[in-house]
Amino acid sequence: MDSQEQQAEFQYDTGGETTGPMAGFDEQKAREGARLLLEAVGRNPDEAGIYDTWNRRVPEMLETLTEGTRHEAKPVMRTFEAETDSLVVKTGIPLHSMCEHHMLPFDGVAHVAYRPDEEMVGLSKLIRYVRWQSRQLTTQEALTNDIATGLAEELGARGVAVEVTATHMCEVMRGVETSTETTTREQAGTFSEADRDQFREAIRRHGTTSDGH
Repeated sequence: MDSQEQQAEFQYDTGGETTGPMAGFDEQKAREGARLLLEAVGRNPDEAGIYDTWNRRVPEMLETLTEGTRHEAKPVMRTFEAETDSLVVKTGIPLHSMCEHHMLPFDGVAHVAYRPDEEMVGLSKLIRYVRWQSRQLTTQEALTNDIATGLAEELGARGVAVEVTATHMCEVMRGVETSTETTTREQAGTFSEADRDQFREAIRRHGTTSDGH
């Protein structure tokens, strides 16, 4: 297949406008793809109990789990005047995402810290933002960076730090078939050593509380 044929494969009709695969969610293509996958593993797509799998359930699931690629799904990060310039830390944010290599989930927790400049945001918005960013096919490394740089831009913060610890089902269910944790860290803006120490201590306390000690 030459480059022109490959490009044509990724183009579809959007009312006269030619776009690429990231233009938005295509429900019809999701149905077709799910049906083909069922056929590939030897299942009859039209049998009882399977028809709705490809015709409704998988497309609806994929639309939800890829919201992070669509700006209109981003939570409104309504800010207010900063009441402090102290470090704001939110630990233990549930995180669920999808590995772009195997299309299997990875999940764990995210810890977020930021030092406000002129504006702050409600703590619940940090949870919503992490959830939105997580809903895409990605890698843990890229997701950690997306959360850090995205929050820094949204909040105009002096500095943002993010730590993510997750277990990958592509390791648990295939490959090494072992459940392990992977930790990634990213920083945007300026963070002092004192800020980093405070962030690490907050994460340590969260781990101690989670372990019940």
